[in-house]
Amino acid sequence: MALASIRPPAVAGQFYPRDERVLRTQLAEMLSTAVALEAAPQPKAIIVPHAGYIYSGPVAANAYAQIVPLRQTIRRVVMLGPTHRVAVRGFALPAAQAFATPLGDVPVSRADWLALQSRDDILVDDRPHALEHCLEVQLPFLQMILDRFEIVPILVGDAAPEAVASLIEALWGGPETLILISSDLSHYLSYREAQWSDRAAVEQVLELRPGLDHEQACGATPINGLLIAARAHQLQPQLLDLRNSGDTAGDRTQVVGYTSIAFCEMEPTTHVRH
Repeated sequence: MALASIRPPAVAGQFYPRDERVLRTQLAEMLSTAVALEAAPQPKAIIVPHAGYIYSGPVAANAYAQIVPLRQTIRRVVMLGPTHRVAVRGFALPAAQAFATPLGDVPVSRADWLALQSRDDILVDDRPHALEHCLEVQLPFLQMILDRFEIVPILVGDAAPEAVASLIEALWGGPETLILISSDLSHYLSYREAQWSDRAAVEQVLELRPGLDHEQACGATPINGLLIAARAHQLQPQLLDLRNSGDTAGDRTQVVGYTSIAFCEMEPTTHVRH
């Protein structure tokens, strides 16, 4: 396989529009109606959902709206999400060196791609990434709100939360790095059951308590790893949105839950002289 290989979009025209102008218009609309928090600190990490844009896009947009002021700051996005189609032991990096969307190609961070291969729990394999939607659907949002950036796209399979935390720690970086966890919440519960389950899961995240299971969130494994790292770095989680497909575009008999949560570095306390 050529080192310059590009992963083509797998779910354009399905999870989001294939036409560039239609996609830009939809993203712009979602971002314009998103609520940006006043004077919120810079998010170091976000949890965002990954369903079709009509279902989860407005919820994801509420996280991406917090990133807009960092357009020139963020140059590297570490992306972790669950494998939906191919079982993986540990973590899967793509062999591909860029991901394509209708908005253009996003380069993979070559330095990180090379460095991560020294870990024995990292597999380089395009197959888990080929049809996976959880990272792909985040890329057009990132392309709309950031100038130039590279990605570190990692699919998380069978891994301990501590291993995820150590991987996140290794990629932590500075203000130029955003950690992105792609996850939906409960799947196919009734509307009321989903509200109950999702609220409980979100409360656990807001308390930085790892231990979520895959009934609560398909991305429970990467979320649990983030919670360990967030606690170590004293990040403060902030709930931005919590809804389900019954609130956005689906019926309420069987729904999927979505949340957006930002993790911010605590503001340094300033001493005021009186």
